[in-house]
Amino acid sequence: MASDLLAIARSGTKAARAALDVTAQNIANASSDGFVRRSVSLSEVSAAGGVGRTGDISLSGVRIDGVTRNADLFRQAEVRRTGADAARADAEVNGLENVEAAVEQAGVYDATVDFEGSLKQLVSDPTDGSLRAAVIESSRALASSFKVASTSLDAAGKGLRFQAQDDVDQVNLLAGELARVNSRLSRATEASSDQSTLLDQRDNLLQQLGTRIDTTATFAPDKTVEVRIGGSGGPVLLSGQATSPLAMTMASDGTIGFTLGGGAVTASSGALAGRGQALTQLAATRGKVDAVAASVIAAVNTAQANGVDLNGTAGQPLLSGTGAGDIALAQTDGARIATAPAGSSANSRDTGNIAALRTAIDTADPAGKLDAVLFDISSAVAGRTVTRDALDGIASNAKVALQAQAGVDLDQEAVNLVRYQQAFQASGRVMQVASSLFDTLLNIR
Repeated sequence: MASDLLAIARSGTKAARAALDVTAQNIANASSDGFVRRSVSLSEVSAAGGVGRTGDISLSGVRIDGVTRNADLFRQAEVRRTGADAARADAEVNGLENVEAAVEQAGVYDATVDFEGSLKQLVSDPTDGSLRAAVIESSRALASSFKVASTSLDAAGKGLRFQAQDDVDQVNLLAGELARVNSRLSRATEASSDQSTLLDQRDNLLQQLGTRIDTTATFAPDKTVEVRIGGSGGPVLLSGQATSPLAMTMASDGTIGFTLGGGAVTASSGALAGRGQALTQLAATRGKVDAVAASVIAAVNTAQANGVDLNGTAGQPLLSGTGAGDIALAQTDGARIATAPAGSSANSRDTGNIAALRTAIDTADPAGKLDAVLFDISSAVAGRTVTRDALDGIASNAKVALQAQAGVDLDQEAVNLVRYQQAFQASGRVMQVASSLFDTLLNIR
């Protein structure tokens, strides 16, 4: 009996020591990003009876089945899915805010209004040099504001594409890291501490990957993972230790697309999807701003060609260029503004041609169109911000649910320390009792 007690007590001390080690690891890694709480899985050890008692079952201690990670695959998948949606919305809002700032801060709407106002004032006295100079300066400011808007939109697009390329590089890097984790997982001992650490790395990499592009993860019996872009039938990014390279393509209008292993692939969530959507909106906004600039150039230069300037000579183009990017002031002398109809003499006070220019500007309505552009962008930003905030809330709730299960509760771990320490001491006491009993039996005469 004494030897049986020693074996039982020995198994108890081993189990308690292992549980203490795991509890200490939990406490030490409580603030580590991606760490999942561990617990020791124990089971009873039973033995059959001796000779003539084979039907008897005798409990003979406890054994360690392994180290268990307290993580739910469903909750982890929800964190990845909701995190990808939130990342897409956040990237799109940030991009749209840059587009809005590019147009709004350029002051192109105010410059257009000032230009129209200077033309209206010139009608009151077409021979006044100061009024003509005011038209030239307002034209210069108009051209400059369009160029600033164009340059700012270019900068916003460049920034979005730079961020998207960085995300693509990160996706390929993370896929490579996952391939190495797969290799080590395939050789790791089941339910071992090493396997648990690798699984933490695997899940953390999957979460980082999901914030950049939508993925679907499929887990093999050996805990290795296969990753596809999009749904379960999407193209394979990672299988075993083999990865397919993700690449970014750029269209002539600055929008982006993606290929995986040479084949086209669509990002529907994640930061890459959000940046792609923002670039699509930027291209549309740029097209509208260019169209407004082109309409102003056409209206002004057509009116100039149909009239004569203050010297009685045929009017020449006042603006050059074809859009917001290259618009420029072609005339710097206010006397070259063609205010009078063709055939009028020098210093004519006839305002027929400047009136025609104002009518053409009113018809083109650049200020109204620019106001509509700003309204569309502002509305998009406001609407996407509401969506982003809602998705952030959903993602936060998913993280809280996972953290409640997989996170480390220091209070509970403190209780476990005391409990397992007492279990260790109790097993040691059993060993002492067994030793005393054995000594007593040996001393019997």
